[in-house]
Amino acid sequence: MRGLTKELIALRVANELRDGMYVNLGFGMPALVPQFIPVDREVLFESENGVLDIGRVAEPEEEDPDLIDARATPITVRPGASFFDSALSFAMIRGGYIDVAILGAFQVSEMGDLANWSRSSTTTIGNIGGAMDLAIGAKQTWVMMEHTTGQGQPKILRQCTYPITANKVVKLIFTNLAVIEVTPEGLLLREVAPGTTLTEIQASTEARLMVAKNVKKIEL
Repeated sequence: MRGLTKELIALRVANELRDGMYVNLGFGMPALVPQFIPVDREVLFESENGVLDIGRVAEPEEEDPDLIDARATPITVRPGASFFDSALSFAMIRGGYIDVAILGAFQVSEMGDLANWSRSSTTTIGNIGGAMDLAIGAKQTWVMMEHTTGQGQPKILRQCTYPITANKVVKLIFTNLAVIEVTPEGLLLREVAPGTTLTEIQASTEARLMVAKNVKKIEL
């Protein structure tokens, strides 16, 4: 993977989170974010299976079969964590109490449409799960993903070709190559990964990118 590693993408996302935020983490790469939150910053991570105040992913010697997130990933919890049923969890999500949903994606359109599920039997992610509720219910939706597919095809498109999870919900896109903001005028390139160029990023993006006047290298 060119540019940032998954861990460095997670570190960049963690730097964007603010004290007091309630955050839901999607499948895959987003699960790495909690380990990069500074100890003096209070960010509460929620999982739709009914856990609030998740810590980092559990090491093998720490794994407890009763402590998993919604994707069955072994987790740790912080002192004061709470547990509840899925009905209450989705009441929190649908009620607008989640500040940010950080999700993976197959594709994002230039208008912020999210596609993060597929009917294809060849993908490891099948049904839509709780992603639709999260994308619509959270105050903001951010996407973490690699900039292109394993075959080098763009994942940031003019229009999504996968089934749409939710329309016009994505606000920020974090990839191995860039940080991109979705604005009413289109996609604004805010930051570029060290060792990459504006030309390279646009060549890996189907949608047209506007370049911020103060575009900068990603700071970690």
